Amino acid sequence: MSKTKFGVNTICTHTGEVKDEQFKGAVSPIYMSTSYAFEEVAVKRYPRYFNTPNQEFVSKKIAALEHAEAGMIFGSGMAAISTVFLAFLKAGDHIVVQNTLYGGTSNFIREEFPKYGIDFTFTNGYSVADFENAIQSNTKLIHIETPSNPLMTITDISAVAKLAQAKGIKTTIDNTFASPINQTAIDLGIDIVIHSATKYLGGHSDILAGAVACSEKDREIIWNVAKNLGGSLSDFMVWMLERSMKTLKLRVKKQNKNALKMAQYLAQHKAVKRVYYPGLKTHPEYALAKTQMKGFGGMLSFELQETYDASQFQKRLQLIKPSMSLAGVESTMLSPYLTSHALLTQEQRDALGIGKGLIRFSLGIESLKDLKADIEQALQSLH
Repeated sequence: MSKTKFGVNTICTHTGEVKDEQFKGAVSPIYMSTSYAFEEVAVKRYPRYFNTPNQEFVSKKIAALEHAEAGMIFGSGMAAISTVFLAFLKAGDHIVVQNTLYGGTSNFIREEFPKYGIDFTFTNGYSVADFENAIQSNTKLIHIETPSNPLMTITDISAVAKLAQAKGIKTTIDNTFASPINQTAIDLGIDIVIHSATKYLGGHSDILAGAVACSEKDREIIWNVAKNLGGSLSDFMVWMLERSMKTLKLRVKKQNKNALKMAQYLAQHKAVKRVYYPGLKTHPEYALAKTQMKGFGGMLSFELQETYDASQFQKRLQLIKPSMSLAGVESTMLSPYLTSHALLTQEQRDALGIGKGLIRFSLGIESLKDLKADIEQALQSLH
């Protein structure tokens, strides 16, 4: 049977398995060794070279899900992003970066690139024209994030990819919020897909990892930098990730469903001022999201009316966890102002529309009625 015809759930379950040739176990064995033979072997394996058996095979699963030729697994999402950027940029080069994106990525660019003599421009918006206006003669890379963290803006992936291709510019996307279940950006023309695998790929709030999917040629370029920076992942965590990804589609489909219904519920709630979710017909890029996403994702953000204190509201929750990170099977909320975008200046947060009252909501797989009940009791306890 051709692997190219496998369905997504089959890829999640079987692609990237390490075969247990000795005992014929049903799940991948873990190869914990940090020392492998170097003579009379087809592959000289070393953990920092991203090619231990567990590292190699889970990368195949990531590549298959993203419809890419190759994949790599990293120690964190930021390890993946920083390594990719440094693989394709050198002193004197320029990168165009979407202005609405994860605060850690923004902070890395602002803090580290000046040290390397790499120029950067954050776009004024996220339309194709905004990207085109930011391109310079030395632009080598365009980086986008869609849906964006935390305001769920939607960027036209195909249009940006075509713009970059016409000018010979490499493109990267942070696909964390969408996951490969909802969006496969390589099909839309993007060169390199990046994930914080801590989020949906891991899905249980117990793994820290990053992932990249791309062509074999680009992987070689990335690997040549990655082996020097050392952002590899332990084989136990790699094994945990491969195990967790078996249920990826099942989890994400439920989270998609919960998020859409929750967004509709919050949008009608008298205590809620505004909801940010691409699956709402009131979202400014709803039509675009429908064309490039298979599902609208499990993430949303919302603002309470001014009479409600966002911090106190989160403290009153009993089921939903006020917690860092996102995309676990349990629902969580946080304030981007104090967490994901805390490293930005007040002026930068204001420009992005990230205020103290904004709450980012990661929907889990719980019963929706229980989540609604928790929100109601927290709101009622404030008044």
